[in-house]
Amino acid sequence: MPGPRLQRPLVEHDVRHLGYERVICCFELDGVIVDPGPEVSHTTLLESLGDTVPRAILLTHIHLDHAGATGALVKRWPDVEVWVHERGAPHIVDPSKLVASATRLYGDDMARRWGEIVAVPQRNLRVLTGGESLRGFRVAYTPGHAQHHVAYLHEGSGTAFAGDVAGVRIGAGPVLPPTPPPDIDLEAWRASLQALEAWAPERLAITHFGTFDDPSAQLDAVREGLGRWGDLARDVGEEEYARRIVAHVRAHADAATAEEYVAAMPPETLWSGLDRYWARQKG
Repeated sequence: MPGPRLQRPLVEHDVRHLGYERVICCFELDGVIVDPGPEVSHTTLLESLGDTVPRAILLTHIHLDHAGATGALVKRWPDVEVWVHERGAPHIVDPSKLVASATRLYGDDMARRWGEIVAVPQRNLRVLTGGESLRGFRVAYTPGHAQHHVAYLHEGSGTAFAGDVAGVRIGAGPVLPPTPPPDIDLEAWRASLQALEAWAPERLAITHFGTFDDPSAQLDAVREGLGRWGDLARDVGEEEYARRIVAHVRAHADAATAEEYVAAMPPETLWSGLDRYWARQKG
């Protein structure tokens, strides 16, 4: 497997998904990369990485905007280790169910958005459950956005790589919880926020988009958003919910940033995740 640890500063690699800046960020730190993004953007990531060959690819979860490039990268680097939660591991070894689920959401737009989803060999996996301490990283199981979501704390820098559980935040824009189907669970998400807070990180690194040095304020904003937007989804339909999300973003961000939010968390995908959650609560 990959060689000794490297000590490098945290680097943000913007994969410029579908030509947008500040939509999907792959992080590089200490010889690993976190959430490489979709396969359709992996050549952009490779250009940004240059000669870097990571010792491991750390996945916060297996949604295609975070992990879709993993199989293509393993083909390029056959010895690279892939860290993934045990609930996600089977679906990157055999991505057929993952692709079918995403196709129900994105339809004929799948290939344009995500590219080819390449299987990852079982031999490359480091399967996680949460609670591990590995090569300078601590792992926490952080469901709520997805059942297969984990977060990583880099102990040397105090950086928590939080995937989607710490929300979407672009530049000076608002903090919003991304809520696509099928796994949204508001109680589990709130518990995951507490798990991140227990680490007392110095900064949060989120895939959509970048690093932020006010983790307490960020996590409080996610908590507030889960209540606000979760309740709204119970009271209004899909079109009205999407309209209000877009209006909120446009009221709190400039036009270019608002467009990046829409690309990072397509409004038409958000209501259905919460609707499924509320349906489960009704039994």
